[in-house]
Amino acid sequence: MADYACTIDKAPPEARLPEPGAAPARASPRACAAVDSATSTAAGPGARIAKAAANIGKSAPQRLVRGKWLKHDMPRERLIEQGPGVLSDTEMIVLVLGSGLPGHDVFNVARTLLDRFGSLRAMLDATYSDFDGLRGIGPAKKAQLLAIMEMARRSLVDKMRDRVLMNSPEAVKDYLRLYIGGKAQEVFVSLFLDARHRLIRCEESARGTLTRMAVYPREIVRRALSLNAASLIVAHNHPSGAVQPSASDCRLTHTLRDALALIDVRLIDHLVIGADTTYSFAHAGWP
Repeated sequence: MADYACTIDKAPPEARLPEPGAAPARASPRACAAVDSATSTAAGPGARIAKAAANIGKSAPQRLVRGKWLKHDMPRERLIEQGPGVLSDTEMIVLVLGSGLPGHDVFNVARTLLDRFGSLRAMLDATYSDFDGLRGIGPAKKAQLLAIMEMARRSLVDKMRDRVLMNSPEAVKDYLRLYIGGKAQEVFVSLFLDARHRLIRCEESARGTLTRMAVYPREIVRRALSLNAASLIVAHNHPSGAVQPSASDCRLTHTLRDALALIDVRLIDHLVIGADTTYSFAHAGWP
């Protein structure tokens, strides 16, 4: 029940008369309560029972919560108190979307996003049109999601540029899984490195269909010369999720390795990126 802060002037013993033309003074809540109490007492038990019956169903206003979530269960409060690691994928999306979804529960929108893409990693490969048809996701939210995904990709690239990639194979694999792991078609990328094995540039060298891709070793050799690269890591994804290389993958690796050797550029590895695992030609002993 709401509290009322009432101030009551101390009147002198003699009664105060109102100024001519003044509006009648309003009684304070406390005074009203006193009058009600006096009236109720004078009227007897019957009046008190009738008044109690009239007040049935009147309750103090309840604190509003978002859906079924109490304040201490909301993602933002849990992140602040316990850290981001305790949040589910749905809750992370809720924090990104924030509020401003009139007529749509933000938790349902987040679940719908995950249902469409399957995982956060797959969302990183989404385009603007991939969000079409999702209720509660307008142009502003689409742009916001795409910007955050691009920030994640760029941060990994910057992180790799500051490292000697030969000493950070897991960083390379993490980046490639993020970059091409969830794509619906085969993509072939080349990481050009300098003499100290630092990243010069990461480029998409070829893009194919679900099952076929044409890669031209001479174009990769030409690009390595133009960037003055000393070594190279190449990778491609398998949309099926399996990482076992095909016969054509083995032939391409052999051809590219020999072609780069002619210009004194070393092919460090060829990685095949799957759903959850990575195949390394170098670790497997090459084709």
